Amino acid sequence: MSILVVDDSKLTCKLIKHILGFEGIEDVITAESASEAFHLLNLNDLQGKALDVDLIILDIIMPDIDGIDACRIIKADGRYREVPIIMLTVLSDKEILRTAFSAGAIDYIVKPPDSIELMARTKSALKLKREIDKRTVREKELLEITQRLEEANKLLRELSSIDGLTGISNRRHFEIELENEWKRAARNYRPISVIMIDIDYFKQYNDVYGHLTGDKCLNQLAKVLQTVIMRPGDILARYGGEEFVAVLTETDINGARVVAERLRENVVSLKIPHGGSKVSNIVTISIGVAATIPDTDVLPQTLVETADKALYWAKRQGRNCVICG
Repeated sequence: MSILVVDDSKLTCKLIKHILGFEGIEDVITAESASEAFHLLNLNDLQGKALDVDLIILDIIMPDIDGIDACRIIKADGRYREVPIIMLTVLSDKEILRTAFSAGAIDYIVKPPDSIELMARTKSALKLKREIDKRTVREKELLEITQRLEEANKLLRELSSIDGLTGISNRRHFEIELENEWKRAARNYRPISVIMIDIDYFKQYNDVYGHLTGDKCLNQLAKVLQTVIMRPGDILARYGGEEFVAVLTETDINGARVVAERLRENVVSLKIPHGGSKVSNIVTISIGVAATIPDTDVLPQTLVETADKALYWAKRQGRNCVICG
């Protein structure tokens, strides 16, 4: 433990250091003015290293800066906010002592210091500092635990919103985000679009190439679809099985049709062989598109149903095409 004694009287500093040393407290630093104490405490450099001190004993009456102002300045530095300060005083004026306590002091000792009183008050202050240090450590540990829990919860939320196979959003996350975007679009009276995507004859693809290759195909398609659905606010999700779905914010039916066609073309450009398809010798997709300016009295699921009906007609009309509902 370390104690800083600040007094313009060398004799007082020497006496306090002697009494403390007699009781086994050897690490005592002395300063003969507030300015010297500020230098030792490195108060001029807020980013600098703080003095490792457990207690400050500070004279009230000093020539340059009095002890009360010095106490106030020291306590204003966050590095020393929890360090106890005991005032040394020859004064018994209650108003002065009240001012000292308001400035941050926790106790006072009358000069010249009595050895018993000095040790009793010093030990009490050091005990308080130990309790403060323990509390600080506990608070730091609790903060670290809380941060780890928050990070874990964030990761869990992210994992619960991600499709395990493709790494894009899952249906649950899509439905949550669709509802949020639906409300936002309704408030701002802006269009919103939904694109439903289905891989043509994917059951036959799995029958011909096996489910592992089918999973690889789903991953390839998710990646290429992501290269198109990438604006902030837009959402691409795996809807289930071989179906994908996208939400396009601030997009009317014409804009959504352009995006949907780009999705279809990008999948075709992959040229993934599909020996079980009845529409092409490579993997293709059918797409249904719907758009509206939302009404808060209407459920967002109605837009999904409209896009799904458009997807149905895309399949009926030969697949590998885009139909708008």
